[in-house]
Amino acid sequence: MATLEIDRLLTPLPSLLALSSHIWIDYDAAADVLYLSFRKPQQATDSELEGDVIYHYRQDELVGLTVMGLRERLAVG
Repeated sequence: MATLEIDRLLTPLPSLLALSSHIWIDYDAAADVLYLSFRKPQQATDSELEGDVIYHYRQDELVGLTVMGLRERLAVG
């Protein structure tokens, strides 16, 4: 079972690491929201909502993501 969980975690990493060599991850279990930051501080100047994901930009650079409803998206309990 632990192997399955590690595989689910590692699968998206190549795509994320292409955006930044540093990734800060925060998860709010009560709100079921995942926050990914590619720059600290983010200092986003613009945001764009697409479905249940908010893309945060500083000028033209993607500096973070907010993913709402993570449990349902991943179909986990």
